[in-house]
Amino acid sequence: MFDANVLPTIPYMNPAPSTDRPLSLKREGDGLLIEWADGVRTHTPWRTLRGACPCATCEDDRKKPPNPFRVLSDREVAAGPPSPVRMKAVGAYAYQIEWNDGHSTGIYTLDALRRVGTVLPLA
Repeated sequence: MFDANVLPTIPYMNPAPSTDRPLSLKREGDGLLIEWADGVRTHTPWRTLRGACPCATCEDDRKKPPNPFRVLSDREVAAGPPSPVRMKAVGAYAYQIEWNDGHSTGIYTLDALRRVGTVLPLA
């Protein structure tokens, strides 16, 4: 029988298993290079990363049909191509990126960073 007053015990699960954690993150060319603990290296262009912002506003914008008459704001024009201003860890599972266009609400999980990156050949 289900008792709504008793919550089930859920074992703690590490959101970032040791093989999926980044050893290093660095700016390389026009994007982010991540070296992962399992030996994989990924590269993601800034434009791709900005376009994949997981915040609610960006998610909603991606669901709308494109507006062919949209005019860029003065701030967007002044910002130029997407480029991170700051990147800070959020716990052990994600990074929050502040972009040159002022946007900073997206929290990119390690899983998302791994998915959007292009795997580079081993050196």
